[in-house]
This record gives sequence, C-alpha cells and structure tokens, in this order.
Amino acid sequence: MSVYTDRDRARRAPEPPKRRDRTAFQRDRARVLHSAALRRLAAKTQVASPGEPEPTGNLQILRTRLTHSLECAQVGRELGMSLGCDPDLVETACLSHDIGHPPFGHNGEVALDAVARACGGFEGNAQSLRVLTRLEPKSFAPDGSSVGLNLTRAALDAAMKYPWTRPDAVNGKFGVYEDDREYARWVREDAPEGRACFEAQVMDWSDDVAYSVHDLEDALVAGHIDFALLADPAERRLVCETAAKLYCSPNPAAPDGEPGSPAPGSAPLVADVAELEERFTDLLAEPYWPDRYDGTTRTLAALKNLTSSLIGRFCVAAERETRAVHGDRPLTRYAADLIVPRAQRLECAVLKGITAHHVWISHETERARQRELITELADRMVAGAPGTLDPIFREAFDAASDDAGRLRAVVDQIASLTDTSAVARHRALVSRRESA
Repeated sequence: MSVYTDRDRARRAPEPPKRRDRTAFQRDRARVLHSAALRRLAAKTQVASPGEPEPTGNLQILRTRLTHSLECAQVGRELGMSLGCDPDLVETACLSHDIGHPPFGHNGEVALDAVARACGGFEGNAQSLRVLTRLEPKSFAPDGSSVGLNLTRAALDAAMKYPWTRPDAVNGKFGVYEDDREYARWVREDAPEGRACFEAQVMDWSDDVAYSVHDLEDALVAGHIDFALLADPAERRLVCETAAKLYCSPNPAAPDGEPGSPAPGSAPLVADVAELEERFTDLLAEPYWPDRYDGTTRTLAALKNLTSSLIGRFCVAAERETRAVHGDRPLTRYAADLIVPRAQRLECAVLKGITAHHVWISHETERARQRELITELADRMVAGAPGTLDPIFREAFDAASDDAGRLRAVVDQIASLTDTSAVARHRALVSRRESA
C-alpha cells in the first residue's frame, strides 16, 4: 500500500484519466525527462563550459549540467529507495533541481541576480520552480494560464530545496519568486513553514554528493589539479582554508554560488581549518585514494573506483544515521529528516574546497568576463525588446503590466540560453549595434 496520498498526487490543473499501469510519479519523471529545459542543460556549465577544448589525448568527456543532473538522479533514486521514498519521485526532484540554471552556471546566476534586482532578483532554485510551473509549455489551467509541466504536488515539493521567498532567504538562497508565490502556496499547503520535505532533503544531499565527487574527478581529468599536489601538507592547508571560508563559516558564500547552507534537518556546518585538515587526511588514508592520474587504463580505473567509493561512503553514512534515528519504517514527506553525519558533511566540504580553490578561484578573470557578457546581453535585450526575444518570451513581455514584469520576461529568456547561445546572442546584438 502506498504511503503517498491523493493529495500528494494532486496536480494544479485537472487532467483526464490516464493509464492505470503508470503511477503519477512515473508520469512526472517522464515529463521532466522529455522537457526541452532538461535537454538544454547539456550545453550549460558544470566544471568546464561546453565547447571548451577537451583534455588532449584523453577519452574522458567532462560533465555538463545535464550529466550532473542524471548522476544526481541515480544517486538520489537509490538513496531515497533505501529509506522508503518513492524512487520515481526522488529521481524527478533530482532531474529538476538545476533545470532553471542560467548560462555559465552559478557565475551566470550572480550576474542575472544583479540584472534582475528591479523585479525581485534571480536565483537558480527559484527559476527551476518557475520552469516547472510556468515556462516549460505543456499544460494550462482552466483560466488559460500556463501551469508548466503540471507536476504533482509531491514532485514540486520534492524539487524545492529552499521553500521560501527572498525576504526569508538563508545565506542568500531562496526558492520562490514573489510572482510565483501563489503556485508555491498550493504546493506547500499545510506543509511545516520553512522546512523542506524528506524527498527534497534526499535530493539536496544527492546533489552535494554528486557534484562534490564528480567535479573533483573532472578537475583531475582536465589537469587543473593532480594527486601529488593534494599530498602536500601545505597545499592541503590552503584547500582547507578555502573550504572553511566558503562552506563551513556562519555566513558562507562560495564562488560557485552554492553557499554551504545547512542540509535540511541539519545544523549549520561550521568548522575550523584544523578539523577540515583532519577529515582531508582521513580521506587520503583510504586505500581507494589514488596516488596519481595520468590518463592510462589503470589510473582511469582507479579514479572511477575513487568516485564510486566516495559516493558509497557519503550515501551509506546518511542512510545509517537516518535509520538509527527514525527506525526501519518508510520515511516520506514530513515524517522524518535526513541525518547526515558531521564527518561526511565535512569531507564533502573538503572535496568542494579542492575544486573551488583550483578551478573557480584561479579562473576569476574568465568568470568576470562571463558576468560582463551576461550584463551586456541583458542591457541590449532590454533595449531592443520585444524584438530581441523568442516568441514565448515576447508573449510574456507584451502581456506584462509593468516594467518589472517586462524585465522578468527578459531575464527568463536569458536564463533559458545555453552557454554557446548566450555568446552567440551577445555577439549578434553587439554586431547589430555597431553596424547601425
């Protein structure tokens, strides 16, 4: 018997009866998998921007935001299933969690937030909700308004890491724009205020696990770092200083835009450099931690063994700790909180610190240029709107009743672009202006 209710399976807009051999959550998963917004993530930044040259002589293809989402979904599906969640529901949340992210990843998010201040700002998680409930065209309410993919209440709730608006933001993170508040209120009806549901907590930890482990792998493959460097005590201290500042301080603000805000149900993660160094040393002592990577078959296999071992380490720890607190019953919705041991949260922060120190911070000049491009693109699109917009966003621009609504339509357009299409649009608009 399902532990989920008809209320959990409800959709914002009524739909005709469907085949009985598919569950509502299986349909949710299929809708996200078939969405254009998910496909666009194939050309959006993870560690490297799509289109950048691959490492010479290496068959390892670097990840995109789409492959990260697929890997997050695999981690989340298995972790959620082990704890009694509906696996399709958790997988849908994981597939959806980055679906609103703009070009150039979190760096583009920073730039768009500045552009969008007059209409309430920009936040990738809030944009994801907007894509799912409004921008991805599939279903309409009786009044003719778009309800996006018309996912179930439980699926939308599971996709919300931060179920609050900007005034209640935690470390700058929020998951609902003011003009999407009504839809979010329906999703969160009778939910505990300020608390993410259990499936969202599983998604959140799966995201942390997937990107901390796989971004490290990609940084090694791309040659940004090597294992010998990480064995140097002085280098480890620099990494831990970065991790402490960006992920383990009372008010962290990471360069990748993912501050170390606490996992739902967990206390804020605060640690000093010495404690992080201890966790780093413990990781290096594990038998599966390689001593080198040179692209050969043996070292490739060792690197893959490292990633699978770390993912298992982080997921098993969360499962065991959560079961120790909540027992063996199915854990769903608001019946429990995911418990992640402090040691594994710190180890995850160390891995993120490695990538932040060697990739994000060291490439700040390039990142600054990306932010400048987004700002210039927004200026030119606003100046030329609605002619600079695609039909779906031009329609929203024309229907807007004020400048804030028109600006939001432009921001929605830019957020939908891939890295390469943002560069191409910028080049075209600059060329048009210069030739005028």
